[in-house]
Amino acid sequence: MTKDELKKRIIELKREKGAVILAHYYTTGDVQEVADFLGDSLALSVKARDIDAPIILFAGVNFMAETAKVLSPDKKVLIPVPEAGCSLAESCEAKDLANLKAQYPGHKVVSYVNTSVGVKALTDVCCTSTNALKVVESIPREQPIIFAPDRNLGSYIQQITGRDNMVIWDGACNVHEEFSLEKIVELKEQHPDAKVVVHPECKASLVEIADYVGSTAGILDYCGSSTSKEFIVVTESGILVEMQKRYPDKKFIPAPTVDTTVKCNECRYMKMITLENILSCLEQEAPEVSIDESTRKAAEQSILNMVAIK
Repeated sequence: MTKDELKKRIIELKREKGAVILAHYYTTGDVQEVADFLGDSLALSVKARDIDAPIILFAGVNFMAETAKVLSPDKKVLIPVPEAGCSLAESCEAKDLANLKAQYPGHKVVSYVNTSVGVKALTDVCCTSTNALKVVESIPREQPIIFAPDRNLGSYIQQITGRDNMVIWDGACNVHEEFSLEKIVELKEQHPDAKVVVHPECKASLVEIADYVGSTAGILDYCGSSTSKEFIVVTESGILVEMQKRYPDKKFIPAPTVDTTVKCNECRYMKMITLENILSCLEQEAPEVSIDESTRKAAEQSILNMVAIK
């Protein structure tokens, strides 16, 4: 089937089955075109909870589909490629976090949403890159914290808050680790009027040269509100599809990585989602996400604790 035929059939099946497709900003442009909603991981999971649809197909990596199921236990949540993982989430397994908690029994656990449902079930309160600072600041300063799993985001929050009682997990996103400071500085010299927008999962040296630091959704909003016409984008390059769609009069330059011979600024897991496997997933209504109820409830509570922070 051609791309147009695949898209047409996907749209037909969505209508027939009452299904809704949620796609992350890091998926390919073709996948984003057939989605009903685009967003970052938590925003899409909240959307899954709030929309009236019996079937949710999550075009993203596995922890995202898990989170959607945690918040929407009565809906059928599908994921086209269950093996589409996340280097950051995989850097922190539930059994290892349990061991760390045993070593620091008085610590509250703050975990990034980019984690497995098992890790969320061991977490006191989740956070996103947007609200991590607010979540940490909501906890009394004398209360020690385990922050997992992103060392870059954790160090960024620790620097802002000045809290020395944070134990930070040593995990990272492979994509955000690969950006080259030297090459970005050179690119900035070539484009002196460009604003540098950086995801907080990047190394501290990149955060320090940023004009704006924020989540994918935050970066999108900043680029829209800024008077600048050029941006050097230091996050996964899939976001450029939505950037160029929203702001066609602006120029977005993907940040270079250390190794320019491969596309290190692309998440290989996100690119595993294709029109073909979305169609197959809709046709078969499988693979479906399934979570043990006790684990789901514990994970849900860590998310609800985050949502309750104003």
